[in-house]
Amino acid sequence: MTLDESRFYKTALFLSLFTIIYNVIEGVVCLWTGYEGETLTLFGFGIDSFIEVISGLGIFQMILRIRRHPETQPGTFEIRALKITGFSFFALTAGLAAGIVVNIVMHHKPESTLWGTIISSISIVVMLWLIIAKRRVGKKLNSSAILADARCSQVCIYMSLVLLIASGLYQLTGFVYADVIGSAGLIYFSIVEGKEALEKARERNNTLCSGDRN
Repeated sequence: MTLDESRFYKTALFLSLFTIIYNVIEGVVCLWTGYEGETLTLFGFGIDSFIEVISGLGIFQMILRIRRHPETQPGTFEIRALKITGFSFFALTAGLAAGIVVNIVMHHKPESTLWGTIISSISIVVMLWLIIAKRRVGKKLNSSAILADARCSQVCIYMSLVLLIASGLYQLTGFVYADVIGSAGLIYFSIVEGKEALEKARERNNTLCSGDRN
């Protein structure tokens, strides 16, 4: 491994670790403020952040493996993390759907969505920086895995935009169903991410099994 490659792998590991830590902090803040403000979309966004932590741990392990042994097969930890991530997204989908039904039946509206506006705005800026940085490193290392990680951060931006629009709409208009619509948007992206995580787990498991047979 050249000196430049070693430096870029260190950067990739830093970006991966930063993503994990950021999502932990974001998740805690979102759950607390979402609960206090009785905002389903913000609360669901917080749960999503913790699911991203699980995915991030798998990606961190993957980068370590590629750095040490570029030709090795995916590890069981990575595959397990993807499976847990996928099923967690489907569980989040079910929880959000139940919350939507309860909110509609009870005619519930949030106390405030100000925190949702603030957090989603910060998240968009951070995720844009991560995407640019991960793409740069991925291209320098010619790593499809790191570039795929950058695409995952792109979905986080979409979810942040959903939170921003729902929170901003309620702040500006007081539209009672803005939170419900935002939660429905999170459901869509949760299903997309859940399916993608399970498909990746299946592909990497097949690769691992093929390697074992060889």
